[in-house]
Amino acid sequence: MADRAGPGSRRAAVLGRPVGHSLSPLLHRAAHAALGLTDWTYDALDVGADELPVLLAGLGEEWRGFSVTMPCKQAAVDAADVVEPLPRLLHAANTLVRTDAGWRAENTDVAGIGTALRAAGVTEVGRAAIVGAGGTAAAAAVALASFGAEHVDVVVREPARGADLLRVLATLAVPTTAVSLAGAVVDADVVVSTVPVGGQDAVAALPWHAEQTVLDVLYDPWPTPLATRVAAVGGTVVGGLEVLFWQATVQVELMTGQPAPIAAMRAALDTVLDAR
Repeated sequence: MADRAGPGSRRAAVLGRPVGHSLSPLLHRAAHAALGLTDWTYDALDVGADELPVLLAGLGEEWRGFSVTMPCKQAAVDAADVVEPLPRLLHAANTLVRTDAGWRAENTDVAGIGTALRAAGVTEVGRAAIVGAGGTAAAAAVALASFGAEHVDVVVREPARGADLLRVLATLAVPTTAVSLAGAVVDADVVVSTVPVGGQDAVAALPWHAEQTVLDVLYDPWPTPLATRVAAVGGTVVGGLEVLFWQATVQVELMTGQPAPIAAMRAALDTVLDAR
């Protein structure tokens, strides 16, 4: 159980397993410093999905919010006292915020994906594709729908794994086609890949072309095999760090109630990138 802080302090953290690689502490600490929130701390807690409810039940009032990463995103929805419509639809929350009514589940992944795509020049989407399934893929579905996606191909290794993603797209009234990863031809103009490192080689081997914009939600290690391949054929690559950055700015606002200091957060992230 997390220890309690002194009177008047405010605490937040990223939780998940593994969590040691997360750059969320860097971004949130930079935001707190820029906002003058000297009584705030932000940590990383190694927590599994089954441990989350017990953790939340034992926390003091000084805990104000959590960034939630895998494997806890579904557990965060189940453990929350209040669930906003977006995480309810996705059955995945990447944010928990303390309120008078208890812990409120939010999802800022959709905003992160959408803003990252807009920053890369995407203004509207005709045919799109999502490679992989899971909570982040479902968030990508909502983001693509917000761009007016007319059709989304769901590319998965095993059709059964895409059931939740297909459910979300059906709820959004977006026409879909389920496509097997083996031998797939992804003709979509905008593609979001949520495939983990272990499956990257198979995705990179697909026939990519220069007219595509491909967002790979991974950021460590970078560049991924997919990012390298798309860049080699002249396509536009959007990295997972952009998603992490923009979803974190929304989290800061939800947790602190203040506008996110975007320049300070970007400078902190650039410092890490320059050191790589």
